Amino acid sequence: MPTYDLSVMPLRALNQALHAIPEGSNETAFEVVNPRGSHAVAVGIDKPVSVDVRGSVGYYCAGMNDGGTVTVHGSAGPGVAENMMSGTVVIEGDASQYAGATGRGGLLVIRGNAASRCGISMKGIDIVVCGSIGHMSAFMGQSGHLVVLGDAGEALGDSLYEAKLFVRGTVKSLGADCVEKEMKPKHLKLLADLLDKAGVTDAKPEEFKRYGSARTLYNFNIDNADAY
Repeated sequence: MPTYDLSVMPLRALNQALHAIPEGSNETAFEVVNPRGSHAVAVGIDKPVSVDVRGSVGYYCAGMNDGGTVTVHGSAGPGVAENMMSGTVVIEGDASQYAGATGRGGLLVIRGNAASRCGISMKGIDIVVCGSIGHMSAFMGQSGHLVVLGDAGEALGDSLYEAKLFVRGTVKSLGADCVEKEMKPKHLKLLADLLDKAGVTDAKPEEFKRYGSARTLYNFNIDNADAY
């Protein structure tokens, strides 16, 4: 397993190595030590490799991930897994603002808490947060799933499209056009699968509430002008 020590090696060397892996290579596991809050660690991965980061990272870690498995044994700054296409990103600690923003696929697991705007403009990504999330999370969420084992801050799901939100704790307030919806058997099964994929064993689907779009803001209506 190649090990990259970012206290003595430039970050560019790591990312270039991840981008230059030839097809069929047996070199599929990497370790990063002493990240010291470096930004843009392991961005742009487009092959099924695994990267273990031993420490906390700055902004945009694992951005644009497409097929890789990135595990941060620490916390992450803003924009972790931003625009992720596929693969898995796991943050063992907390995540800062807009985790999983614009993500189109894959699974993002945050073992701790996530700050504001978690899953903003999500477009197919699955996000599981084992702690709580901040305000304006899933703002304009278009598709995908956001699962929160803790609490949610203000304006959850503001201007939501078709992303599905599941929260076990309390929600401080719902955003424009976001409403609580019935938890049907198909949603319980879906949620059970998501929890299983994320390795969550201490929560039951029946403990969650489901939130989604009321679909009143899909098209402009002068009667709803105050809600825009």
